[in-house]
Amino acid sequence: MIDRLKLFYSDRIGKQKGELSKVQKKIYTLGTVRLVLALLVFLLFYLFWNQINGYVLAAVAAGLIVFFRLVLEGNNLTKQKEYLKAALLSDKNELKAITYDFSPYDGAPERINGEHPFTLDLDIFGNRSFFQSFNRTVTPSGKDILAGWMENPLSDEATILERQESVRELASNPALIHHFQVTGSLNASKQSDVDELRSITQQPTLFLQNPFWRLLRYLLPALWVLVIIFTWLGYFLPEFIGAFYIMALIVSESGVKKINFLQGWIGRKAKILETYSELFYIIENQDVKSSLLQQIRQVFILKGFTVSKEVQKLAQLSGELDQRSNMLVHILLNPLLLWDIRKAMAIDSWKVRNGEKLGQWLLALGTFDAFCSMGKFAYNHPDFVYPEISGSYFDMEGKSLGHPLMYRDTCIKNDIHFHATPYFMIVTGANMAGKSTYLRTIGINYLLACTGMPVCAESLRLYPARLYTSLRTSDSLADNESYFFAELKRLKAIIDELNSGNRLFIILDEILKGTNSIDKQKGSFALLRQLIDLKTCGIIATHDLALGELEQQYPEHVKNYHFDADIINNELHFSYQLRTGVARNMNACFLMNKMGIRFIE
Repeated sequence: MIDRLKLFYSDRIGKQKGELSKVQKKIYTLGTVRLVLALLVFLLFYLFWNQINGYVLAAVAAGLIVFFRLVLEGNNLTKQKEYLKAALLSDKNELKAITYDFSPYDGAPERINGEHPFTLDLDIFGNRSFFQSFNRTVTPSGKDILAGWMENPLSDEATILERQESVRELASNPALIHHFQVTGSLNASKQSDVDELRSITQQPTLFLQNPFWRLLRYLLPALWVLVIIFTWLGYFLPEFIGAFYIMALIVSESGVKKINFLQGWIGRKAKILETYSELFYIIENQDVKSSLLQQIRQVFILKGFTVSKEVQKLAQLSGELDQRSNMLVHILLNPLLLWDIRKAMAIDSWKVRNGEKLGQWLLALGTFDAFCSMGKFAYNHPDFVYPEISGSYFDMEGKSLGHPLMYRDTCIKNDIHFHATPYFMIVTGANMAGKSTYLRTIGINYLLACTGMPVCAESLRLYPARLYTSLRTSDSLADNESYFFAELKRLKAIIDELNSGNRLFIILDEILKGTNSIDKQKGSFALLRQLIDLKTCGIIATHDLALGELEQQYPEHVKNYHFDADIINNELHFSYQLRTGVARNMNACFLMNKMGIRFIE
């Protein structure tokens, strides 16, 4: 399957390289033709300067028309070139990701949060994180929504199945995902860009409600026509045109502070808006089947118009407003046509029509963007399966679960079985035997299942309870908080959730690590008994073999499992396979001796 993926991306890279080469040749040829044509027009004008007639002017005009037509064609070819370069980069990055190099992608390190119920423990965010491995979002809202889905997995069976339906549909259309993500990457926007767009479109209008400007935008051009006609007829002296120009320039500049403010916020957002318009257009023109994707599409198809066209209008106005930096616009179009005021009023009009809707459009776009990342993840993992969602707490059964970030060729997979409530797996084992990896494997696949994505397993059925973990609690010097106290806070949060009536799935690694062995054993026994009394379920990994005695006290609610290390020919060997019962072989003393650390009994 992996070879098929590599072949798919390699083939597409080859085709895109061929297309890019053709486009670059066309650009070179077109540039040469334009240069020759410009020289011919100049030469024609030069040779017939003293004999200009209708034929010469027609030839020059035809040459200029063809020249500008070639300029437009050159611009289109340049856009194609940039698109193909972005497409090539996208597929090359996917080939890297197949070999577990996720460095081109954003792992959202700013979302790392030790207070979250599970994201820190499961390495969801940050460098080499799970989020970095599958995040392909191209909009700030898409990244935020996707991260939010990871932080807040679903607990409703129907909604999870709807998500699965959408992910399946997009995974079956890799060309759509590729086109969407490449288009979005051409003019990447930052969260600050989006915030500015939202802010300016929700602010009061600058000129539209002012009767003076509403009248003057039509009156001034009419006055110019009258001034020119009356001057030509001799009613005004020629000097009057200069005086009228100065007056018109002063009037046109009277709103310069507001115009500068508007330009600073939106005048330089033309390219971003154009990209958003293209992304909206892609969604509008997809014949989607799943209910969630249909809901997204309906947001962009409104009565009488489409969102892509409306946003394209704003992009055009934004670019035209930014032309005020051009001196020709400043000294000619402003006093003649009130160029700045007209564009500002057109933006005002757009804000009145669509300002309140922009947030909804960006949210829907981000949701589709997030789904595309999930669809790409599903496509890139064809051997993963969509889990079955159970309605019984706590039902969980999985075969051959592996961690999605572990190298596929060396990943050892294990099963899991829960068929009672309350119920706890006690997992003992030697150092480095695989306990912590097993816990994270169960946790990440549980999270994937509850977000609507396929899981790394042969099969998986589960009840979507709330996930809580305690795997890597740390102390905090800044908060004057010890390791032990930090762990107690996490355990108290779990107890509080259970006392509030919430159904949890708990994963704990080495309970009460921060205290002495006697207190640790007593506390661990007490905690597990309390969790059983609160009728919850989970997995607890520990080095304390005494916890295995709880299976005898609660045979229906506790089951012992272990990972063993075997010493063969004075070497440690790990199978990383989960076995029933309590671990018998421990390796700390063996490893100390191997490393030259004297161990005296």
